[in-house]
Amino acid sequence: MSFSEIWLFLQQGVLSGLVTGSVYALLAIAIVAIFKTTDVPNFAQGEIFMIGGYVALSLLLIAGWSYAVVIPVTVVAVAVGAALFQRVVMERVTRSKGVGPQLVIATLGLAYMLKGLVRQTGLGDTPRSLPSLVSNDPVIIGDAFLTRLDVAIFVASLIAMVLIYLMFNHTRIGKAMRAVGMNPRAAQIVGIRLSRIRMLVWAMAGLLSALAALLITPKILITPDIAHIAILAYAAAIVGGFTSLPGAVLGGLIIGIVENLVGLFISTNAIVVAPFLAILVTLILRPQGILGGKPQVKKV
Repeated sequence: MSFSEIWLFLQQGVLSGLVTGSVYALLAIAIVAIFKTTDVPNFAQGEIFMIGGYVALSLLLIAGWSYAVVIPVTVVAVAVGAALFQRVVMERVTRSKGVGPQLVIATLGLAYMLKGLVRQTGLGDTPRSLPSLVSNDPVIIGDAFLTRLDVAIFVASLIAMVLIYLMFNHTRIGKAMRAVGMNPRAAQIVGIRLSRIRMLVWAMAGLLSALAALLITPKILITPDIAHIAILAYAAAIVGGFTSLPGAVLGGLIIGIVENLVGLFISTNAIVVAPFLAILVTLILRPQGILGGKPQVKKV
């Protein structure tokens, strides 16, 4: 392999990795936000993402609605559904003195319920993808190329991340979420309602999941097994730091780039191994993640 080919593959791998990694980053933000405010990993994140794709697909192809209506309805519907699950299920488990394992089981129950619902309705029988709002015309960047859809995915993801950053740093709700993530008891003492904030965090996670689905499903097929993308989001959260929102973004981009570089330089069959290798290296060299801060020891 010549130097020019290596340079081309590097450019293509990084650019394509930034596109897919930006979607992983959105899901990783959702995972980290829920974990920081509840100390519970949401194992239904992939299924919430999947439902976002199927809601949009149903409204577009079955109901015949336009994208102008489908996008806000899908985002709001998934966000409301996630918020209701937190309020109706997670909050009741917490009030009944449920501990970590019970809460984790509740998220697993949601995952199986959503996947079963899709299979029972018959929507998952035929793999489909959403029609694209943006053309697939090539865009040349350096020696590599993307499509206009790729650029739109990256830009939309970047805008969403900037808005999340502004919310966390410049709004009362965002600051309250940060306070709950840092110290729930202290936040409660100063008058922050934990149940309300946790419900809003779940709503935000649902919103980001629906947005990620709307962005990536024009490029990939929607099936009940599409929820496996959450594994890559978890890998992103672990690599970047499971308690760091900026780390989730960085981890998502790293996982996306590593995946694409492995596919180009080694083999497409090795892509599935790349995220787990990244997790392994991170856990050996920096267990708390790249931006995870100092390791903390909790008394039990």
